[in-house]
Amino acid sequence: MNANRPFIDKSHPEVYKAAVGAASATRKAAVAAGIDVGLIELINTRVSQINGCHTCLSIHVPAARKAGVEQLKLDVLAAWRESHIFDDRERAALLIAESLTNLDVPVDRDEIAAEAARHLSTEQIAAVEWIATMINAFNRISIASNHPTVGAKKAAQLAD
Repeated sequence: MNANRPFIDKSHPEVYKAAVGAASATRKAAVAAGIDVGLIELINTRVSQINGCHTCLSIHVPAARKAGVEQLKLDVLAAWRESHIFDDRERAALLIAESLTNLDVPVDRDEIAAEAARHLSTEQIAAVEWIATMINAFNRISIASNHPTVGAKKAAQLAD
C-alpha cells in the first residue's frame, strides 16, 4: 500500500462492510429472480474488463469458471457482440451491463430496455442493473486503492 493511495476499504471499514452487504443482497436477489451465478460472473467479468480492474478480474474470472462458464466464453467475452456463442439472455444482460459502465457512450436506455425485455423479466433486468452497479463500485474501490491482483488460492476462497 502506498501512503498516497490508501486501501479505502481498510481506511473506512464500516463503509466497505456496507458495500459488501449490498453486493451480497444483490447476488441473492439476482439468484431469486432467476439469474444464475454463471451469468452474474459473466457480468462481473465484462464490467471489470471495461474498467480495467485487474483485481476484480483476478477474482471473477476464476469465479465464472467455478460457476460453470465455458472457457471459450471467457476467452471471447470482450468481443461478445461479434460472437455467436452467447445466448439471448446473456447478450441482453451484457448489453445492460455495458450501458451502465460505458457512461461516456450515448445510448438509448428505452431501446436497451425494450431489447432486454425480450429475454429477461422486469425483475431480472433490475437484478442485472444492480449487479452491474455493484461491480462498478467494487472496480472503483480496487482501482482507487491500487489493490493487488489476487492469486489463485485467494480467488478460490473469495468465489465461495
